[in-house]
Amino acid sequence: MRGKIQFKSIKFYNYSFNYIFRSLIKKGGYLVAPAASSLCDIFRSKIYYNSLIYSNVAILDSGFFCLLLRIFKKSKVEKLSGYLFLSLFLERNEIKEKKIFLIDPNKYEQKKNINYFRKCGFKYCHSMTVPKYNYANYKDNKLLNKIKNYKPDFVILNIGGGIQEPIGLYLYQNLKINNKKIIIICTGAAISFLTRVQAPITKFYDKIYLGWLIRLIHRPKNYLPRILKSFELIKYF
Repeated sequence: MRGKIQFKSIKFYNYSFNYIFRSLIKKGGYLVAPAASSLCDIFRSKIYYNSLIYSNVAILDSGFFCLLLRIFKKSKVEKLSGYLFLSLFLERNEIKEKKIFLIDPNKYEQKKNINYFRKCGFKYCHSMTVPKYNYANYKDNKLLNKIKNYKPDFVILNIGGGIQEPIGLYLYQNLKINNKKIIIICTGAAISFLTRVQAPITKFYDKIYLGWLIRLIHRPKNYLPRILKSFELIKYF
């Protein structure tokens, strides 16, 4: 059943991509796609927790989280990962003329990401590489002013590590661009699956909830700790 699912006061959207996309186009807002391992941090950081509570749209990125909702909450939900959301977003022809501002973690990925967006037909893309943020330095006025000057329709955060959501909230609360309904998309490292900087996930593996396995095989030392951390979620149901 479609609808909003509450988890610890966070409103997750159990809707199709098309429904969510139309809602964002109509109203603006900022979208988050928290992984299961990141969701565990809502019990450790008020900053991170607030960034999810105050999001306009939280999508069901984690297959493990979806399974827990089905088992413990009897909620029949359908996963919409950040990877799939961004993939479908890039296919929308009606936004190819819109202005895109990318926030990237380094010069190498910046080049890859810009080229990928242009390959998908986006004509107006600008990017800024940013330092490694933490909860003490993510309120970046330089970044904010760059975005204000460019006046984009979409801001897409391509940085991982669970810090993109607080940045998204900070930007959304402080961006006022000629009353434009700006849309901020916090899909983190999802773009790197498309550019093949990270694990070569496909829509097939994502659909059958095996994206985690591809990531584990690709970078076991990096991803295994995240998988183990995800199991903490069970005790909060």
